[in-house]
Amino acid sequence: MSLTELPPTRTYASVQVGDEIPALEVPLTRTLIVATAIATRDYQVVHHDPTVAAERGSKDIIMNILTSNAFVGRLVTDWAGPNSFLRSVKVRLGAPNYPGDTMTMTGAVTIKDDTSRTVTVAVKGSNSLGDHVNATVEVVLP
Repeated sequence: MSLTELPPTRTYASVQVGDEIPALEVPLTRTLIVATAIATRDYQVVHHDPTVAAERGSKDIIMNILTSNAFVGRLVTDWAGPNSFLRSVKVRLGAPNYPGDTMTMTGAVTIKDDTSRTVTVAVKGSNSLGDHVNATVEVVLP
């Protein structure tokens, strides 16, 4: 897809419970982890200083929750399209994201609410250590 193309827009009528969202592979580079921590103004040293992270019991720097939340949103909005919006995002972190690993984001529609015209999507982001993030996202579709 080029920068001028928009993803297809999902409509409420076209979505069914059980629909799966195409997976998103996120290579976890040191640059990604540090740059996104800085971009979100999260200057905690465990997000950019491997020595301090090790002193605090971590094997390396770790991705921050704001970045994890952003990838949850990206997975859902890339699938839902530009005419949708996220009504609610609930995130729970698990295994840390370390540089040199890959996070695989997956999701599926779990609820379709005719009253609010929202769908609920269960999202999971996993790496080699297990589940990094589990999330529930409510999406309003046209």
